This record gives sequence, C-alpha cells and structure tokens, in this order.
Amino acid sequence: MTPPHTDSDGDLASPAWELLLPAASAPARARGRSLQAALREAVRSGRLAPGTRLPSSRDLAADLGVSRGLITTAYEQLTAEGYLRSGRGAGTWVGDAVRAARPRAHDLAPRSSGARADFVPGTPDLSLFPRSAWAAAQRSVLADLPHRELGYPDPRGLPRLRTALAELLVRRRGVVADPERIVVVSGVAQATTLLGSALRARGLRTVGVEDPGSPQHDALYASSGVSAVPVPVDGEGLAMEPLRASGVRAVVVTPAHQFPTGIAYSARRRAELLDWVRSVDGIVLEDDYDGDFRYDRAPVGALQGLDPEHVAYTGSVSKSLAPGLRLGWLLVPRSWTEEVVERKRTMDLGHPALDQALFARFLERGDYDRQLRRCLRAYRERRDALVAALGAHFPGAEVSGIAAGLHVIASLPRRYGPRERFLARVAGAGAAVRPLADHARTGAAHDDGADGGVRLVLGYAHVPPARIHEGVRLMAEAVTG
Repeated sequence: MTPPHTDSDGDLASPAWELLLPAASAPARARGRSLQAALREAVRSGRLAPGTRLPSSRDLAADLGVSRGLITTAYEQLTAEGYLRSGRGAGTWVGDAVRAARPRAHDLAPRSSGARADFVPGTPDLSLFPRSAWAAAQRSVLADLPHRELGYPDPRGLPRLRTALAELLVRRRGVVADPERIVVVSGVAQATTLLGSALRARGLRTVGVEDPGSPQHDALYASSGVSAVPVPVDGEGLAMEPLRASGVRAVVVTPAHQFPTGIAYSARRRAELLDWVRSVDGIVLEDDYDGDFRYDRAPVGALQGLDPEHVAYTGSVSKSLAPGLRLGWLLVPRSWTEEVVERKRTMDLGHPALDQALFARFLERGDYDRQLRRCLRAYRERRDALVAALGAHFPGAEVSGIAAGLHVIASLPRRYGPRERFLARVAGAGAAVRPLADHARTGAAHDDGADGGVRLVLGYAHVPPARIHEGVRLMAEAVTG
C-alpha cells in the first residue's frame, strides 16, 4: 500500500495520512468513531493545515483498507462540525475554522547534558529521594490535616513547620532561631530575591558577592533592582580590604563551604566580617547551601549564631532531598522581619500549605535526619572515589578545599593544559566538566593554577562511584592518548 503524497494542489501528505492508520486498525464497532477522532485531531494539531485537499473517499478507503462508507461518514461529520469543507465536484478540503495548532508545552528545566561522564556541579543524587518515607508522611498529613489549614497560610509559613525548622537549625547548624523570624520560601533563590527587594526599599542599591562565586546571585539581585559588586575571596574567606573599599553595606557569603573554592571561612575572617557589618550597620546573607555535609569532622556552625541581628541565614532541601520541591527557609534579623514578611505576602501569599505540613511531619518524625545521614554516607563515598580516581589517572593532581559538600576543586599539572585544549578534548570524549574560571567574575586571579595547569570544579554527588572512576579514566585518556 503506497501512501498518497501532497501534490501541487495541496493534497493530503503522507505523515498526516499515517495518523489514520491506528484508527483504521481499531475494532470494527469503534472504527468509524476512531477515524473521525483521528482526522479531527490531525486538523486541530496542524498536521493537516487549512487548505489541504483530502483524497476522495474511495481512494482513502482503499489505502486504509476500510469501507468507503466509513470515510464518507467521517468526511460528512467533520464537514458539519466545520473542520472540513466540500463542494459538489470540487472534493474535500481542510477548512479554516481551526486556525492555530494546539499549543504544546516545552520543558525549560535544566537537564543533564547526557554526557558519558557528567561532573557538572550543583546536582544531588535524585535517586536518593526517600519516596517511601515521603509517601507515608503525605498519607498521614492528608488524613490528619484540619480543613482550615488548606486556606491561605501565614506568609511566614505554618507555625508547626517554623517550630520544627527552628529546632533543626539550632541543633544541627548552631543558629539562633526564633520561629517568629523564620520565613518558609521557595528555595534560596526566593530568599535572595526577598532580601534584595528589602535592600532596595532601604535605599541600598549594591550588594557584595564572592568572587569566584555563584553567578546566580548576580541575576537574582538584579531582578530586585540591586547590583552585585564582586569582592575577591582569599584563603580565609572574603578579602576584607576590597570589601571595605567597595562601599557596599550588604554582602552574600558561603562561609561553611565557600562555593566554588571549597574553603571554610577562618575564625579570624568570620570575626572581621562581623566587625565590618556592625561598623556599616549593614547585613550579611549567609547562604548555607550544603552546610550539613562535612566528611572529616562536625560541620562548622553557622555564622548567624554569632550575630543574629546582622546576619540573615538561608538554606533549603535542594541538596538533601530534591531541588524540585522548591522548599527552603530564610531566618532574618528582627529589624528586617516585618518588611521581608510583607514582601513574601505580596509575592505569592505564602508557600503551599500541604507541602509545609508534609515537611513538618517529615522533620518531627526524624525522617529528615535519617535522610541527611543517608546522603552523608553516599556523598562521602563518592568524594573519596573521585579523589582516588584523580590520583590514579592524573598523577600530580591536587584536590583543595575542605572535605565537604558536593564538589571539589581539582588542580591538574601544567602538562594537561592549556585549559581550552583540555576542555575541548574531554568534551570530545564525552565528558562534561566546568573550569573554575567559569565562576570568576573579574580578572584571571581564579583562572588557572599558578603553574599554568587546569583548575576544575568537579561535582560528584550525582555520580555513582564506579562511574566516577570510569569518567576520570575517560578524561585522562582524552588528554594523554
């Protein structure tokens, strides 16, 4: 059977004709309805465009192997509905009643590159998500949640969740946590935007950001009308002299595990940073993005615990559970609470109540602590695997930064460079990596190693140990083979 093709007069094209084949194979009693539905959908979707001429009922019936009566009935029904038009002796055509194809939803979510070896940082292992425990908590919450809790929530968050979060943060991160000053947010991104909006309302138009650091901070503050001012990071943390010279009164930092260099701020630098913020009557936003994951000792406590009136603290479940939950927290100084809460109210009227109740239950039952321990074991094993693989396949490679988080900085000797050639070769072999230079905002201070070698930010949390070894071997063969 040879399908018809569109001729110069716009006859039915082969791809659209093929849409009718499944309907033509439907059971006899449903075949007529199936053909009508398939033809209707072809017109709606735009596969049969207005002005397309359809084959005669005799020809299409012969091609599809059905009775001519089924095709005639389908043509008559769709003509009556306005999908088709016909004239005596002029054939049957697609009408113009349906002018646009049905819109299709496109997925703009960031996805894995699909590389054979993917070491791009920032992604946890989503397969570790505790589906069974989460489902059990969801069933329990749905059974017990009072109807009134499904109304518009307190913009700060459900009191039950804020109380549970305060207990968690005091116990695990050493913060000073008053539940009345905790705001439940859609991740650190919304916390940053809320604080940026409050900064602008107070007349502050600039905020200091770490260099190198997360490029997302720049865009998030810009969306609030606040400009990011790069401040260099040295071996102890944010460099104080450039910070003082910058003129900013607000700064965002990652002191527990600086991203991306991997250092922890020294005690001296923490004290200097707090002296500075008090002197300018400013505010520090502490982004504790992976503070729970320290592998060689207990995590360093949060900076906020030293001065809760000058440090706002934010974190989320994006690394411990899943970023798709869009669930985080912002703990703000007392003098900032009212305006931040009001901006949260006008932004979205509060975080979804059911999600909050579910997470509160997860915290109260100890499920979140168990999840953190599970992730800690898995990520420690993967970090160890990456360090061992780099030592085996890249002799002379150095891993810097503390044993924490979900990424390492790997400095490869000069013989593996220069950087652009290295990146081109490993990409050609199917490996996805990010150089440290991608996170530098100014100059070349954080470009390549002092000896001209290559410095990489390698994420490992989402890669099983066996694939880590295979991926590092793949990169080594690409640049030495």
